[in-house]
Amino acid sequence: MENAPKKPTPSIKQNLGRHQDPAVRRSNFDEVALGFGQDEAVTEAARCLNCRTRPCELACPVNIKIPEFVDLVYRGKVGEAASKIFETSLFPAICGRVCPQETYCEAACVIKDKFGPVSIGRLERFTADYARQNGLIVPPPCAPDTGRKVACVGSGPTSLAVAAELRKLGHSVTVFEALHEFGGVLSYGIPTFRLPREVVRFEVDMLRKMGVKFLKNVLVGKSITVEELKKDFDIVYIGSGAGLPSPMNVPGEDLVGVYSSNEFLTRVNLMQAYKFPETDTPYYIGKKVIVVGGGNTAMDSARCAMRLGPESVTLLYRRTRAEMPARAEEVENAMEEGIKFEFLTAPVGLEGDEKGVLKRMKCIRMELGEPDASGRRRPVPKKGSEFWLEADSIVVAIGQSPNPVIQQTTPGLAANKWGGIIIDEATAATSLDGVYAGGDVVRGGATVLLAMKDGKAAAKAIHEKLAAGSAK
Repeated sequence: MENAPKKPTPSIKQNLGRHQDPAVRRSNFDEVALGFGQDEAVTEAARCLNCRTRPCELACPVNIKIPEFVDLVYRGKVGEAASKIFETSLFPAICGRVCPQETYCEAACVIKDKFGPVSIGRLERFTADYARQNGLIVPPPCAPDTGRKVACVGSGPTSLAVAAELRKLGHSVTVFEALHEFGGVLSYGIPTFRLPREVVRFEVDMLRKMGVKFLKNVLVGKSITVEELKKDFDIVYIGSGAGLPSPMNVPGEDLVGVYSSNEFLTRVNLMQAYKFPETDTPYYIGKKVIVVGGGNTAMDSARCAMRLGPESVTLLYRRTRAEMPARAEEVENAMEEGIKFEFLTAPVGLEGDEKGVLKRMKCIRMELGEPDASGRRRPVPKKGSEFWLEADSIVVAIGQSPNPVIQQTTPGLAANKWGGIIIDEATAATSLDGVYAGGDVVRGGATVLLAMKDGKAAAKAIHEKLAAGSAK
């Protein structure tokens, strides 16, 4: 790859990458997107104009030096490209797969409207994968030890970002995880066909090599309290995520066969129920599956359900496709895999048999009214439009709230009515001195990238506090 071809004009159309055939992938949990080969990556990188104003970089929440790493890929210097990304983000293989680039860097690409944007996310993934597979990954150097200690609660993307940034600055960092696998939502929420587990483990292991300590099976708030952590650490960062599912609040929600997306995805992704009986976690899915929701979690739930072999999977969403918060690529993938969509439809009740097992769902048609607080038009029920859908299993994926355990066991820790920890937006500091928070436990369910952005910002504020010697 050392001899890069002459740069073509950007009029070459965007390469959207190769994918598993839908008829094949709907029956396996292997990665759907197959990534770029070397020649594809170089050709796509050549489309970048290397703009002086760097609009893509400015649009990136973690400010990856996009034109610089893309140019290094074009010139065949993939190891150097990976190192360039590591200057601002240690998780390119993860972000290259799950970051919604279409709303950030790629949306700002100047050639987007005429020729399609440079495939920045796919180039980031290629860089990380090629460097990993060819032994080109060099962990960034860490400053001399400062003697200051930081505890990160949770091992999801926001805590990993805090740990990475603070360890580079020489602070001692220990990450506490309640489950038996590190990665938080990266491991229990996102399916392997979008994010292979070896990718998550590799990037966690890189933090280990930098000196970050990881402890699993520790539920902070129960196994140990925040107050107890503060006795041993200068700073505590809470990144415990949004693990409390939102119910539909309709009759029959307690019937057998009704899952929250949290439970369903944890069983499938973390516990590998799809491999039962090879693994110890069974699952019940039935012949007709309904998923309620319109976000990425709903898409993940529907696509996981399809791979478990039912006759049909139907996704209900109370608005239209245009209002769906899920990534367009994930919606398209779901449709290609045979998932049916019922738009402008909402559940109003569930019915079971004499044994309490779900058998059907009562629905109602909706129409869009005036915009609500989110700016989207509010769905309004259409009188007399009720109808029934048969269902053996339902997955409810209509949102998550912050995990409440820490808030309930930490006196003086301020939270809002939704359970989100209240922070100073400039510093990520909570109402307790020396305690910071970020990610979904503050925002509610959001994206991996925003959680990492929160972690980077919090790490900067934490470092400033530690450097000033006023942590205690």
